[in-house]
Amino acid sequence: EFTDLLHDQLRILGPDHPDTLTTRNNIACRRGEAGDATAAVQALTDLLHDQLQVLGPDHRTTLSTRYNIAYWRGQAGDAARAVQAFTDLLPDQLRILGPDHPDTLSTRYNLASSRAEAGDAAGAVQALADLSDHMTRLLGFDHPNVQRVRRSLNHWQKQAQNFG
Repeated sequence: EFTDLLHDQLRILGPDHPDTLTTRNNIACRRGEAGDATAAVQALTDLLHDQLQVLGPDHRTTLSTRYNIAYWRGQAGDAARAVQAFTDLLPDQLRILGPDHPDTLSTRYNLASSRAEAGDAAGAVQALADLSDHMTRLLGFDHPNVQRVRRSLNHWQKQAQNFG
């Protein structure tokens, strides 16, 4: 159990050890997966504060926690704040990881999806079209992630036509 592991890590490694921070992330995400997205966001927000102090804002793990906060905000039904969190995260990922990194691509996809959920289907369609083009050049037309983006693009194009 992660909570038992965390207790031992806190005692042996201390609260600032990277493994301890990773376990805290895993516990928070499991809360979200168990259906408590709000508790996941709170735990991840607390974790982010500590990671910023220990690892700094540009550490890949810190970026990952910011992504998880944005994702679980969306899962908690707060699409607008998810959009803002993904929007804030993306420039840092582009700067640190680059435009072709899988984490950056995932953020772009989830930003577009969150925009759609927040009521901006047209913005989502444009973002997904741009992402689809980029990923097709990078990964090829038949890559499963490219196909997932294309399915989402088709879905939101239909939604934008029906309600636009």
